[in-house]
Amino acid sequence: MSLYRDSRSPFWQYDFKWRGHRFFGSTKATTRREAEAVERTEREKAKQYVAQTQAARTSMALDDVAGRYWSEVGQYHSGARNTWRELARLIQFFGKNKTLTEITGDDVARLVAWRRGHRVRGVYISAFTVNATTKQLRKLFTRATMWGVRFNHAPRWCDHVLKEPQERVRELAEHEAEQLEAATRDDLAPFFVFARASGLRLRECLLQWSEVKWEARQIVKLGKGGKIVTVPITSAIREILWPLRGHHPEHVFTFVADHTVHGRVKGRRDPMTYHGVRAAWWGIQKRSGISGFRFHDFRHNLATKLLRETGNLKLVQRALNHSDIKTTAKYAHVLDAEVAEALERVTGSRKGSRTTIRKVS
Repeated sequence: MSLYRDSRSPFWQYDFKWRGHRFFGSTKATTRREAEAVERTEREKAKQYVAQTQAARTSMALDDVAGRYWSEVGQYHSGARNTWRELARLIQFFGKNKTLTEITGDDVARLVAWRRGHRVRGVYISAFTVNATTKQLRKLFTRATMWGVRFNHAPRWCDHVLKEPQERVRELAEHEAEQLEAATRDDLAPFFVFARASGLRLRECLLQWSEVKWEARQIVKLGKGGKIVTVPITSAIREILWPLRGHHPEHVFTFVADHTVHGRVKGRRDPMTYHGVRAAWWGIQKRSGISGFRFHDFRHNLATKLLRETGNLKLVQRALNHSDIKTTAKYAHVLDAEVAEALERVTGSRKGSRTTIRKVS
């Protein structure tokens, strides 16, 4: 259906395709009749947009380049909404009519400075977030090169990448795990226990029943970057998932609405969402008193414990679905104790051998 209600908003949302192009957003309407009228207007705008895009396929105006990029690849990204927002930021900064071939290294430097001044909840955005905007611009250049465009003054992208702090690895202590469990509502608990047991990213934890292959004893779904992610259904994971059958026909993890609002009905089970999990996690942390432990640290926690147990970095790489073992290498510090013990054994062995030789001679 092209019209639907989102549990996070009181408004009807539209989401439709026209000649291979995807269009979505809020109708800002609370009734279906009003939403249908808005959707008809959006469909007319979409038809005009597609016609203009097709007529301007060779245009290097940033608005046209962004439109073509969106229609060819952007709309198919697993994080399509983030792609859409980054394209909108570029147009906001440079303007619709700025041609891609005119953008120089100086322009990129100004873009980086502009983004570094942005704040979220009063805090300056991270270097990672700033780099995401620069990377999106670079992707437009790369795509245009595929179209046959040649740039005389292409930016030196390495000059504009901000240094990102090394990702820290946080392990969960047993008493901290108990505090988190005590602070988690019963209907939300299976989701967070699954996150801890699987090591999947937040979005990947939002399972659908079609992704749970009981016979194959595997969970198979699309993960980060559109790659296939597989997780074995261990006995622990089976114990988490099996009792959830029947709660919802499509979604594995649900919550019980505690009041009627925004399309929710008190006492009814609704699917857990990305933003809903983020909000719930904030509350759990606050009630538990645990600080400095992000949701993503469930993934780090599993990796460090798995590496300590097995000593096998390749196995951890496979468990976390990393395409490059260099990404997994940040957990190698876990093996430092084992290295130290091995050195102690080697040193002790050599000392014993030398002592024996002296006695014989």
